[in-house]
Amino acid sequence: MDNVSRPWPALWSLVIGFFMILVDTTIVSVANPAIMRGLQTDINSVIWATSAYLLAYAVPLLITGRLGDRFGPKNLYLTGLVLFTAASAWCGFANDIQMLILARVFQGLGASMMTPQTMSVITRIFPPDRRGAAMGLWGAVAGLAALTGPILGGLLVDSLGWEWIFFVNIPVGLLGFLMAWRFVPALPTHSHTFDLAGVLLSAAGMFLLVFGIQQGETYHWSTIAGPVTVWSLILAGLLILAGFVVWQSRNRKEPLLPLKIFRDRNFSLANGGITTVGFAVTCMSLPLIFFFQSVRGLTPTQSALMLAPTAIISAVLAPLVGRTIDKVNPKFFATAGLVLMAGGLGWYALLMTPTTAVALLLLPAAVLGLANACVWGPLSTTATRNLQPADAGAGSGVYNTTRQIGAVLGSASIAALMQARLAEELPRGATVSGAQAEAGAAVLPDFLHAGFSTAMAQSLLLPAAVALAGAVVTLFFARPQPVSGWGEPASGTPGSAAGHRAGTPRRQR
Repeated sequence: MDNVSRPWPALWSLVIGFFMILVDTTIVSVANPAIMRGLQTDINSVIWATSAYLLAYAVPLLITGRLGDRFGPKNLYLTGLVLFTAASAWCGFANDIQMLILARVFQGLGASMMTPQTMSVITRIFPPDRRGAAMGLWGAVAGLAALTGPILGGLLVDSLGWEWIFFVNIPVGLLGFLMAWRFVPALPTHSHTFDLAGVLLSAAGMFLLVFGIQQGETYHWSTIAGPVTVWSLILAGLLILAGFVVWQSRNRKEPLLPLKIFRDRNFSLANGGITTVGFAVTCMSLPLIFFFQSVRGLTPTQSALMLAPTAIISAVLAPLVGRTIDKVNPKFFATAGLVLMAGGLGWYALLMTPTTAVALLLLPAAVLGLANACVWGPLSTTATRNLQPADAGAGSGVYNTTRQIGAVLGSASIAALMQARLAEELPRGATVSGAQAEAGAAVLPDFLHAGFSTAMAQSLLLPAAVALAGAVVTLFFARPQPVSGWGEPASGTPGSAAGHRAGTPRRQR
């Protein structure tokens, strides 16, 4: 029996890598204060370690999805896993913030090779009417990573040092490589040409846009050097991205972004929805972790445990939601989940004061767990339901690109907003890093607690508003049509008729 006939071992093998990618994002958020002290840097620089990772992750996703179609998703996944694992070791050995940021770029490149292949394989080996359960597992892994990352990060930072949040990826990467080598099938490949102009335009546009937003507060939203201003970079990024879209519409060969797949209404709307999820999820952890550690005096482990209800509830409920959305319109779950996400973040903003009982702060975390369980599986199932096998790599690349674009913009925006609110709420002349250095501890002096708490609470209103916008988008999902007869052989001639017939869904009449 080939591995396509046994899709679940293949999925479990792939989600190990997906789990590691997500853990690496959440684990770093807990370690940020320790990295600041260990590498003697500031908030903006340490956040760039996350932003650089997210940017390097997002920019190549369109092309790595196509590379998976051309050379096989299994081959691209394994190559990315090797790169990600090696870069993790490099991160652990970094002795200054510049080296850490560079190593995180290579981590992001490895992650960009892995992620589209995970969704592409799910799309190609699970029929649409069973894909909800598979995507439910995908969502459960996201929830489990949200728990394991902060808690493991806290334990490692408290006991061994921040370097070990990266070293821990090495054994996980080796296990993931062996399992994927054994269980992930070698699916048929499809010939593709590559839109190099599109790659350059998308990369340049995203870099200029994110750099402008990320560094805006540092340069007081004014001049960077000579005639170059923050706003000129942001405007240039937007114009280049607009040019990228125009080029994609006029490219008569094979565009990097095949606009035809956006003719499917649900695919287009799901991409909009996952962009808001990526934005909100990336935004929300930074203000919370800094509040828990700098105001409430919690250790990294304790601050991570404050987010445990989010991950536990998400991990338990996501598979149940996944099995349900094969029979129920996923719109209802996605919309409810995004509304709950906005509500949970708003609740946090109300409770984030220096005197609120710590136990009360667990309640909005539970709401966010329920929200998380309701968004990942329904959105990904809606996006991939009507994709043909030949478009699986491109579609999953687009979907993950929009998710990561949301994450990159979220990381950049929350950094700028946090700095702006701190400048407004703290006493004139006071800085967080200066006060911590003077006190010789991670906890801020008492006279800064109120202003810092207010700034972090106000920052959470940004992801709350974006999540609410995502809920509006999902209201317009069309009811999915019943489909059956999906599958694809584990090997075959690239582009063969047999391979295409095996991968074409037959609609019920």
